[in-house]
Amino acid sequence: MKNIPKNIRCVIFDMDGVIIDSEEIHKKAYYETFVSLGLDVSDELYKTLTGSSTINAFQRLSTHFNLDADLEELVLDKRRRYTGYFENDPHLHLVTEVEALIRYLHAKGITLVLASSSAMENIDRVFDRFKLHSYFSAKISGADLKASKPHPEIFEKAALLGNTPKEQCVVIEDSDNGIKAANDAGIFVIGYANVLSEGQTLENADTVIDHFSQLKEFL
Repeated sequence: MKNIPKNIRCVIFDMDGVIIDSEEIHKKAYYETFVSLGLDVSDELYKTLTGSSTINAFQRLSTHFNLDADLEELVLDKRRRYTGYFENDPHLHLVTEVEALIRYLHAKGITLVLASSSAMENIDRVFDRFKLHSYFSAKISGADLKASKPHPEIFEKAALLGNTPKEQCVVIEDSDNGIKAANDAGIFVIGYANVLSEGQTLENADTVIDHFSQLKEFL
C-alpha cells in the first residue's frame, strides 16, 4: 500500500457506502425491480453493478438478459422503490465517523467534492436529511454523465470542480468500479472497507481503511 500524498487540497467522496449506509436499501429496490421483471440476478452479477449508475446497471442487465424493456422506465421504477425505503426508514444513518471526518477536513480548509453514481435528486435527498450541503464545494451525479463508473470521467470532473491538480486530490471509494475509475483518472484512491458493500475486493485501491478515524492523522 502507498502512503497518502502530502499536501492534499481536495478530497473527493463517493456517497453510497462511504457517506451513507444505503447499500442495503439500494439492493432491496433493485431486487424488487428484478422480481417485477422476472429476472434471476445472481449475487455475483449484482456485485459487478455496485458503484455504477442505475441506467448503466440496467444497460448491462439488458444486454445480459436480452431485455425488451424501456430502460428509462426501469430506472424510474427502481428510484421510486429506493425513495420509499429512504423516506420510511428512520434508522438510516451516516457511516460511522464520516461526519466527524467531513467537519475536520472542512475546518482545515480542504475542498470537498461529492462524486456519486446516484441521481442528483437522491444526492440532494441525503444532503438535505443530514445537513451536508455547507461542507461541499461541488456535487456530481454520474447519472448526468455520458459514462458511469468504472469510467474515469466523474473523478476527472471532480478534480476540475475542486480546482485542484489531480496530484493533490484523493478519492474515497467503497466499490471496485469506483476504484477503477479513480485509478484510470490518475487520482490516489482510498478504499473504505464497508462491511455492507458486499463482494468488493478493494484490491486496486492505493490504501485501504476500515474506519474513518484512521484518516485524520494523514489528511
